[in-house]
Amino acid sequence: MTITDQQPLGSPFSAATSAEDVVAGHDLSGTTAVVTGGYSGLGLETTRALTAAGARVVVPARRPDVARSALRDVKGSEVVAMDLVDLGSVRSTAAHIGESVDRIDLLMAVAGVMATPERHVGPGWESQFTANHFGHFALACELYPLLAAAGGARVVVNSSAGHTLTDIRWHDPHFRTGYDKWLAYGQAKTANSLFAVHLDALGRDDGVRAFALHPGRIITGLQREMAVREQIDRGWIDEHGNVIGAGFKTPSQGAATGLWAATSPLLDDRGGLYLEDCDIARVSAPDEPMDDGGVRAYAVDPDGAARLWDLSVAATGATPIIR
Repeated sequence: MTITDQQPLGSPFSAATSAEDVVAGHDLSGTTAVVTGGYSGLGLETTRALTAAGARVVVPARRPDVARSALRDVKGSEVVAMDLVDLGSVRSTAAHIGESVDRIDLLMAVAGVMATPERHVGPGWESQFTANHFGHFALACELYPLLAAAGGARVVVNSSAGHTLTDIRWHDPHFRTGYDKWLAYGQAKTANSLFAVHLDALGRDDGVRAFALHPGRIITGLQREMAVREQIDRGWIDEHGNVIGAGFKTPSQGAATGLWAATSPLLDDRGGLYLEDCDIARVSAPDEPMDDGGVRAYAVDPDGAARLWDLSVAATGATPIIR
């Protein structure tokens, strides 16, 4: 991937496209997908769409009982227990998945947290960075042999326009001092994008291609740790909890770009790209407003992606994918 590849290609879809629109006409019979967070919000819409097209979908879930209840009527889905901030749990779950499948065609990293109070987990890691990035990084590394076995797998990572808030804070990624919940979220979303860039560089010879994306503005359970008053003050919802902000998508529309990344033939032989509104995003200027779309150059920078990969291998002890 070069920065010149990071530009729209004229997809027939748009911001208004639904999950059902994207998968219409696709037969995913015989396809195995792993969808983190696949039982609520965008993840649930993703699981529904994939299974409706014939895919088998494995859903790792921190709350397996809640997940099984949510997916009770979704034929073709199965739930396994996993906590993204516990790397022992991630490795155990990956091993369990490996016992029941011989390949993975799609790995969809949809689960995430946003703007949470300050928490440190494991050896003192900042929790948003851990849940959104380290957990998915370790899971992808553990499942990599199964992705390579598919001979054409795609890894799709949910980032966000929040990445525009900050590059990786190389000097203090775990906020040892001066925690800011929005900068922590922004860093984690930049990490999601950079992860896809370097995974694609390492995996393409095995047919493993990776994409990051901004799903759009959607009110889902992602906002669960934000005060209602903060959401009202930001103009997202009214006093009764109804969505009022301009430009918000439905959960189905929010899931569409990830499903497009997973299935579109327009992305054959491409990868390491940041997507939005069911197309490749343009590179945005450093001073552009977050909601104007696009991706910051630092979030698709190959050198930054390689540096983050090395940091992540060192931190998590994940088996590196070496080329």
